[in-house]
Amino acid sequence: MRSDYTLYVVAVIFFVLTTVVSAYQVEFRDVWVVTTAVLGLLFIGLGYSQRPKPQPVAATTTVEILTATPPPAPPPVASPVTEVVEPRPVAVTETILPRLRLTKIRGIGQKRAGQLKALGINNLMDLANASPKDLAAKLNVSPKMTGRWIDSAKQLTGKS
Repeated sequence: MRSDYTLYVVAVIFFVLTTVVSAYQVEFRDVWVVTTAVLGLLFIGLGYSQRPKPQPVAATTTVEILTATPPPAPPPVASPVTEVVEPRPVAVTETILPRLRLTKIRGIGQKRAGQLKALGINNLMDLANASPKDLAAKLNVSPKMTGRWIDSAKQLTGKS
């Protein structure tokens, strides 16, 4: 609880005490009323001084970046032999699949991917070729869950 709230509560208690003392016939009633009212005002002031201060907003400054002109590029050197390489068609499994991570599968995070790699399943192709029951037994999870992982891996790799 913030300290200013605590001080406000004490001030309210003093004001309630002032009201109670003024309602009853108490010895030195005037002194009690003035004292409790002054203490209530004092605690309100203390609470006000203890409130959190608003954080100033940082002024934004504009910085000009001076750019120098780059030096001129050297003239290109002509190579004596120019070789033209024709692009060859590459199978999808050859380039993309090794780069896809096991974490692309819903339900497989970093920790589970580490467990799968410890079992020898390093990419989606390995996962697509795995047996759901064997994998479930080794990881101590439901075969239904491993079946979903394997189905997702098959979809991503294009295996049916």
